[in-house]
Amino acid sequence: MIRFGPGGIPLSCKGRTQRDGIEDVHTLGLNAMEIQFVRVNLFERYASDEEIGSRPLEVCGEFVVDVLRGRKPVSVFGPELRLEKGDILRTLNCGVGRDCADLREIGEIADDLDVSISLHSPYYMDLLGSEEIAGRSVENIRYGGLVAREMGADVLVTHLGFYHDNSPEAALEKVVARLREIRDWYDRMGIRTKLGLECSGKRVVFGGLDEIIAVCKRVNGTVPVLSFPHIHAREGGALKRKEDFRELFDKVRDQLKLASFYSHFSGVEHESGNELRYTPIKKGDMRFEPLAEYLADENTDITIISDSPLLEHDAMYMKVILERVQLKNEAKVTREEVKVTAPIRPPAKPIAPPKKGKAPAKIAKKGAKAPARRPAARAAAGTPARKPAKKPAKKPALKPARKPAKKPAKKPAKKPAKKPAGKPAPKRPAGKARPKRKR
Repeated sequence: MIRFGPGGIPLSCKGRTQRDGIEDVHTLGLNAMEIQFVRVNLFERYASDEEIGSRPLEVCGEFVVDVLRGRKPVSVFGPELRLEKGDILRTLNCGVGRDCADLREIGEIADDLDVSISLHSPYYMDLLGSEEIAGRSVENIRYGGLVAREMGADVLVTHLGFYHDNSPEAALEKVVARLREIRDWYDRMGIRTKLGLECSGKRVVFGGLDEIIAVCKRVNGTVPVLSFPHIHAREGGALKRKEDFRELFDKVRDQLKLASFYSHFSGVEHESGNELRYTPIKKGDMRFEPLAEYLADENTDITIISDSPLLEHDAMYMKVILERVQLKNEAKVTREEVKVTAPIRPPAKPIAPPKKGKAPAKIAKKGAKAPARRPAARAAAGTPARKPAKKPAKKPALKPARKPAKKPAKKPAKKPAKKPAGKPAPKRPAGKARPKRKR
């Protein structure tokens, strides 16, 4: 089964408690959540009179993680311990739950909603530092194991620390010794939660993939946490193709014989083999599609936690991509099955070329109505066959009407010619009157 979930309470969740986060994860269609156990605040007090005779895990309102007894207080904490007068109780305030009853209720809610929960220890862990720092880191991993036990968490994720002045070989031996001490204590406390060792994204930090595999081989109860962005950054951008992820999984599976995997995914910016920062998946140079193609082919049992700044949004994005790849593969298989089961049809007869002198038959267009079939001859004896209807004689084509003759264009009327000017009348001599006309 492939599970997706955010590394912490979803950003879209209105409430900020672990209960609200688990319910919101279920509502979003996700089925995993990594609870952040990043605050470790210890308080010490003496056992009250009402608490004497009870077990540490039965104390109400507080989560007891250790009991000191004697003049020189020594830890006597154990699952069957009964409190006595003068015992010093160490209580934990971590922001996950108030007491054992509260933590168990969170685990029950997760079981009812089918949400797989895990726990991440404080981010600053250094098992290779000074005695004080290494001792504090061991205590934090112990307290995280107690919280994980009450909640029913599957994995407690932790970092391992810097190399400091240690060589890789010396660092490996020290880490193995510290983790064996922690696992022995887990066995005495009845803690069955697996200790997940996260691959580191910087070369100055212990936790290359080969180193994590070597530790898991030597310490029982430990599993690798395949942080893909860390591995990608530390190896200089090595995870880009489906084959790259296949080689990684084959390497881990062959050496540790694992049936299921726990991993982190996000985008990442890196430089010179060192992680710089997490980014949304779409902005990093490591895409999720190649991993989705590998998971769809192999059907691997894996939990993928989104470490992206977008948390649940990128967790849902990864789930959508995986579903698309799976549907694509199913469609491909279906097409191949249809090809196998379909009957083999004989090849179609080739179309003979048209004979010379004959025009090729017209090809009917799509959607055109097929010509009506001629009625079959009547089978009954004595029934005269219908005579084909005579086609109406073709009417002679009408002669086109004559076009009217064009009238000649009117010539412009000639202007009358000017009469030549007459001779001027003779002038009368002076003194003679004009002769009168006869009436």
